[in-house]
Amino acid sequence: MSYNMTNVLGIIFANSHEECIPELSANRTMASIPFGGRFRLIDFHLSNMVNSGMTRVGVITKSNYQSLIDHIGSARQWDLARTDGGLTILPPYGRTDSGLYTGKLEAIRGALGYITKSPCEYVAITDCNMVYNADFLKLTEAHIESGADITCAAVNAEFTASETADSIIFNAGGNGRVKETIINCARAGNYKMSLNVFLLKKQLLIDLVTDLIPKGKLNFARDILQDMADELDIRVYDYEGYYSKISDLESYYDANMALLDKSNLERLILMKRPIYTKVRDDAPSKYGLNSSVTNSLVADGCIIEGVVENSILFRGVRVEKGAVVRNCILMQDTIVGESTEVSNIITDKEVKIGDMLCISSAEGSPLYIAKRRIL
Repeated sequence: MSYNMTNVLGIIFANSHEECIPELSANRTMASIPFGGRFRLIDFHLSNMVNSGMTRVGVITKSNYQSLIDHIGSARQWDLARTDGGLTILPPYGRTDSGLYTGKLEAIRGALGYITKSPCEYVAITDCNMVYNADFLKLTEAHIESGADITCAAVNAEFTASETADSIIFNAGGNGRVKETIINCARAGNYKMSLNVFLLKKQLLIDLVTDLIPKGKLNFARDILQDMADELDIRVYDYEGYYSKISDLESYYDANMALLDKSNLERLILMKRPIYTKVRDDAPSKYGLNSSVTNSLVADGCIIEGVVENSILFRGVRVEKGAVVRNCILMQDTIVGESTEVSNIITDKEVKIGDMLCISSAEGSPLYIAKRRIL
């Protein structure tokens, strides 16, 4: 018999890991970084929770969260506009003894009132630097069946040194129990790398926070997963689906461009577990008589008069006559002028590139153009 997932509270950290990609998080949270032509990173985590049957989600913010609030709105798109439960934004200074947090445990302490009042028995904690489509019901059932104190979702694969530099690595035994936790490994090899998804009982989380905070222990990974591996039964749940990790501008570019491979897109955007996002109600994209689009993702509301190859165009992008766009990520309402050629670039929202220009970057090192720049 399946577990009732309305008994699991979701906690999403909106700002975690944003220091890894300062270009895109300067004016927004990690959670609200655009991805895949029409989504924000938080869409995947909210959709994972809702598709798994969860009905209560708290989003912990720290700074720059106006765009996140604009995107989420009433949370109606995720069926979380509810009088009982639903989605709650948890900003800093939520308590008289809390402020801008420095560690995850400190942030949770600031949200303890919300967490304590929740009728849920379990808490699922996630960050937003990973993109995946996971069934949290399977994770919860595995957690309950194992009798673990904490269950951590992880991917078992071959990783480069850069991929493990800002990661949690688990060394687990045959029963999945964690024997060793390595933080910021920065070494290439075959590892169990954390998806930054953690499931535990609500009361255990409350007890850990209230016990560790007075001792100056604020880091969830170091002070719990690493230092308490002998005291707590910490298990690994192996996730086997599609995933990508956003750890810097290059990995962001690669994760987006990987979706141009239809097989990757179909593994991430599943019919039975769709990814929900804010609806903008744009008209269908328009293509000029002399336009050409190959191997690209083009969102609604675009006007294409030129050539687009191997690129991702967000909503409302305009490519004028004679323009050529290759290997680019153009965010919402970007304009590429007549007879302009761009390649290997990432434009933020509302960038305007003039006529008869040539802008390119070396393969593997995309050039970023900041929001509302006019070139």
